[in-house]
Order: sequence, then structure tokens, then C-alpha cells
Amino acid sequence: MINIDSALQTVKQQIATAAKNANRQPNEIILLAASKTNPPEQVKKAWLAGQTIFGENYLQEALEKIKALSDLPIEWHFIGPIQSNKTKRIAENFAWVHSIDRIKIANRLSRDRPKTLPPLQVCLQVNVSGEDTKSGVSPEEAAALAAHITKLPHVKLRGLMAVPVLTTATALQRSQFQILRKIYDQLNQDGFNLDTLSMGMSEDMDIAIAEGSTMVRIGTSIFGPRRYPIPEELAATQTIR
Repeated sequence: MINIDSALQTVKQQIATAAKNANRQPNEIILLAASKTNPPEQVKKAWLAGQTIFGENYLQEALEKIKALSDLPIEWHFIGPIQSNKTKRIAENFAWVHSIDRIKIANRLSRDRPKTLPPLQVCLQVNVSGEDTKSGVSPEEAAALAAHITKLPHVKLRGLMAVPVLTTATALQRSQFQILRKIYDQLNQDGFNLDTLSMGMSEDMDIAIAEGSTMVRIGTSIFGPRRYPIPEELAATQTIR
């Protein structure tokens, strides 16, 4: 069994080193612990070790954890593909959503967000690899979707998210992150005032930070190998690791 406390400290040191190598400050990068397939007990261990932000991919699994850990002030982020019939429960239970990729989902999340809660903080997921199996709006359509979201009353657009193709080719990794950063910079030049680039996972965190990531989604390096089988609701959708 992995020692989560020790693993978290190692990841934080890796973030600090990557930031230093990129002439950035470590506090510019937020660590999101991607806790999918890990039970509430493991999430609590990470919380006790100082981690307060957790990301979940599968709604039913996440809701069970949210209920089991309701006594802890955890900030929950939804980072998986969104089915239109799941927007209500996502809007009711999460502080952030990283994976908006179409107008219909954005509209439903805004509509379903309880008025007693602050606006839902959201990112657009951009398909930077061009893979048909990946979720995400195309780079060419990102600006139009961003403009639409800024007009919705109960969501707040914070930035962009991407899941690049899994590869050991450093140049390919870097080029995909650069696509997302270019869109981000252009949107800010156009007045969108974004502050979040959600990119980088256990395998490519260093390169993502070098290319401007402000939030890395780390799972395996904190919790160890995934605990499969995964929930049936998205068993055929392996778009976010």
C-alpha cells in the first residue's frame, strides 16, 4: 500500500522543482488530487495529510464519497465527461466542473445550479489531440463556447482544461499543452479574464507546468495504481486518466 502522506509530499516537491525549472513560483500551481476509483478512506488519508481539493470522474462514485466525507470541508471538482442527464446532480454537489465541451451542458449546469450556492466555477475542455475518442470542444470552437458561457447566470468561466494523448514523446506532449496555452492567452487578450489552465497529470506534470499550467490533476502518484474495475456508468469512456 502506498503511503499517501509521503506520496503527497513527493508530488508537492515535484511541483516545486518543476516550477523552479520554469522560473515560476510553486504557489502558482494548484494540486488537485484525482481520486477516482479510490475509496473514501483513502481520500480521508489524503485530507488528513493536508490535501483539500479532489477531482472525481464518475458521478455515482463521487456522490457516495461526498456523502461519506460530508463532515470534511473538501472542495470537490468534477473532471470527467458529462452526460446531459447528470447535470443536475453535478451542479448540486460540486464547486468546480472542468469538462464542459458543448452549449447544452453549459446551459443545463447553469439552470440546475442551486441559487443558494455560489456560481459553479467551470473550465472548458478542449480536445487538443484531435482524437475522436476524446471529449472536448475543438480549438477552433473554444472561443464561441467561452463567449456563450460568460452570459449564463449561475456559472463562472475560470479557464481551460485538456487531456492530451498519453505519450512519452516530449515534443508531442509539449505541442498539445502549447495549443491550450495559446487559446488561453488569446481569450485573455479578448477580455475573458481567465485564471486557470487545468493541464498536467502524473505522467506529464513537469511539461505542463513548464507550459503554464496553473492546476495539475494528479492521481496515480498520490494514491497508487487505479483500483479497477471502474463504475459501470462510464466504463467504456476512458478519456480522463
